[in-house]
Amino acid sequence: MVNKLIASLLLVLVMSISAFAQSKSKAPVKKAVSKAAPVAAGMQNSINNGKVVYTQYCAVCHQADGLGVPGLNPPLSKTVYVLGDQTRLINIVLKGLSEGVEIDGETYSNVMPAMAFLTDQQVADVLTYVRNSFQNKASAITAAQVKAVRANSKK
Repeated sequence: MVNKLIASLLLVLVMSISAFAQSKSKAPVKKAVSKAAPVAAGMQNSINNGKVVYTQYCAVCHQADGLGVPGLNPPLSKTVYVLGDQTRLINIVLKGLSEGVEIDGETYSNVMPAMAFLTDQQVADVLTYVRNSFQNKASAITAAQVKAVRANSKK
């Protein structure tokens, strides 16, 4: 009988402490999540969708690890082309590259075909994926940016 009473008291105590802790932590957590979640969730969706595009169209040349093939296909890890000028990067996907490109002192000679058949959203997603994978950390690229670059290249 005494053991049941002690167990009941302990249960009430644990439940009270748990309820108190939850009531103290709910308000700040809700504020932080409500402000940060949409941006993080949107970028994460873009990264996830971009990985699918990358696997289908890019990994053959740039490899699953993004390190490319020496002398042929450039790496995508921490290069000025990936982390630098976003318009140049978008144009590379839309127009491809037909001549050798020098990156970090090494020349890569394989032709990259134009991927203009991809939608603006697919281009944005794959570039956001690349800019946030392979040891990269950079801002997202939006479909609106791709649309603007595509429109300017037709002029």
